[in-house]
Amino acid sequence: MDIYWLFFWVLLAICVALYMYTRQVVNVVEDGNFLSFQKTYMVVYLLAMGGDWFQGPYVYALYQHYGMSSHQIDILFVAGFGSSMIFGTFVGSVLQILFFYLFVSGRRFNCVLYGILYILSCITKHFPHFTILLVGRFLGGIATSILYSAFESWLVCEHHKRGFSGDLLGILFSRATLGNSLTAISAGHIAQTFADRYGYVAPFDLSIVTLVMMIVAIMYTWNENYGDSQSTITMSFGKAAEAIKQDPKVLMLGLVQSLFEGAMYTFVLKWTPALSNSSSDKSIPHGLIFASFMVAVMIGSSVFKLLTKVRTIESFMRFVLLVAAMALAVPVVLPDHTNLVFMAFCVFEMCVGIFWPSLGTMRGSYVPEQVRSTVMNFFRIPLNLIVIVLLIQNLKIKVVFTCCVCFLLLATVCQHILHRFASKLPKKETSEAEDEKPMLEA
Repeated sequence: MDIYWLFFWVLLAICVALYMYTRQVVNVVEDGNFLSFQKTYMVVYLLAMGGDWFQGPYVYALYQHYGMSSHQIDILFVAGFGSSMIFGTFVGSVLQILFFYLFVSGRRFNCVLYGILYILSCITKHFPHFTILLVGRFLGGIATSILYSAFESWLVCEHHKRGFSGDLLGILFSRATLGNSLTAISAGHIAQTFADRYGYVAPFDLSIVTLVMMIVAIMYTWNENYGDSQSTITMSFGKAAEAIKQDPKVLMLGLVQSLFEGAMYTFVLKWTPALSNSSSDKSIPHGLIFASFMVAVMIGSSVFKLLTKVRTIESFMRFVLLVAAMALAVPVVLPDHTNLVFMAFCVFEMCVGIFWPSLGTMRGSYVPEQVRSTVMNFFRIPLNLIVIVLLIQNLKIKVVFTCCVCFLLLATVCQHILHRFASKLPKKETSEAEDEKPMLEA
């Protein structure tokens, strides 16, 4: 266990040093209006992510506490990913369109809907009945799709509407990644304290309180903005499909998202057995390892800022994805070397910290404003399908990580193709496309 503490303190020292260095090197002109807008978004976003982080470490443990078999738990997890893949793809768009006609609501409503659905999902955790828990997983899967689409769509639209530059959007995404990691670490410690004192259901009650606070903050601080709300449901999906078909950059970006996140979510489910199997005593400090991963993500967010000063995102992400593939190849090639596997996992998490702000910034440049949420959810279909297939096959750990390496290598190829397309665009044309994005017809 001492080696894990050593890694943690080394990572923390690197994180602090990089953060301080980045503040000196990356000079960004930020006026009061942008800082106010950043605060308005970050408060809501971090509450939304906190509501998710409180639950994560205790879902499996709660199911075990209720006496669910391994097969039942697998079904519950597959149900969550399945509902995210099937219903999450269109529920947000359908409800946004429906409520636009009834109440003139848009993306802000979708973010509130995320909170409502997740609160209902948390309530089901109080009942030790498989059917009720299954309903909760369905609701949670839909909520997760909204979390990873509606909030970003609101942010990008509002950012462009207020006339802020594209560079500031990348900085905001980077800070959101940093804040999300700090939130995850804090939520993990708080949830652990409440779980030890009040039982495994307590973290889900904490999540409910956090999500209620988020809903209140949205209602009082966020403006409403719209995507394809005035279209019919068929038109909304038709426009999204047309955007993907007409612009190969959107297609490549979506494939990168699906392949990388498919590998990432599989990693989230499999890192524990991978480290346990390689450890001699089969006992690993889960909380400390998770904290180390989050610190590595924060390192990645600082590295992102530095990389954007010397290369374009489209260019350096090719190498980031390749490094991620090499990192997840370690448990395939050297499965019995615990320390090397753990170090490789930390490198992968650093790549995750670079990936999130990079992906958000590129989507802000290439994905048409009016259909952003729908396009993003389109590409969650293969993402969730990847995770579901790997879950239900009951594959060996080595085979699972081999698949993840293949996904990341394919993502690298797609990113290289995206880079080739982007490098053919004149800089002036690219900047003008960003400025006109809110006004584009989908």
